[in-house]
Amino acid sequence: MSGTGVKRIGAIEAGAAALLLALAACSSPPARDRGNAADVAEVADHADNVAAPGNDTEAVAPPRSILRPEVAAPVSEPEAPRAEDAVVGFDEAGKILTDEATAALDALVASPAARAGGAFTLRGHSDSRGDDRANLRASRRRAETVRDYLADKGIDPARMTVIALGETTPLVPNAHPDGSDDPVARQKNRRVEVHVAPPAPAPAATLAAEGDDAATGNAAAPTE
Repeated sequence: MSGTGVKRIGAIEAGAAALLLALAACSSPPARDRGNAADVAEVADHADNVAAPGNDTEAVAPPRSILRPEVAAPVSEPEAPRAEDAVVGFDEAGKILTDEATAALDALVASPAARAGGAFTLRGHSDSRGDDRANLRASRRRAETVRDYLADKGIDPARMTVIALGETTPLVPNAHPDGSDDPVARQKNRRVEVHVAPPAPAPAATLAAEGDDAATGNAAAPTE
């Protein structure tokens, strides 16, 4: 082979080698994009630690659902006042309230039914000694004594009703089983029974009208 042919073959081989090197360089990412192998491994380890259950590394909590505005918790209505009762006694003469009686009346004045404007019913009683009419008058005086005490405590007398029952409804028998007198029992029968009723609820029609007036800002027209 002539020298010119040898040179031509060498040039071809050199060009092929240069082309292969160029192709290899294009297929590999730049050095700055490849990064360090140790850094890549550290990132992988961190991802495994976050995903592993029971790991101390704080994981990202999933988003929590939010209640819809139209779904609200039910509002519990306040409990309506209930009726209150008490039995108040008097001294041996049947005229002066005992300390226990005044304490019971004070508790009734502070009860929810009384604070809400409930009505008071005062039923006076007597023992069986003496004339029926006299016992009836005595039972009324006892009920009026309780009324006056409650009025001094701020209860409007218009809210109180006095009922005299005399000796007709004893709390306990006035005598022993052998028929002898029982002074302790008679003193228990000289009493006043107090009942406080809760105020009656407003009619539904009235409540609806008040609600409409509040919504429109109009007050109910006065009647003539």
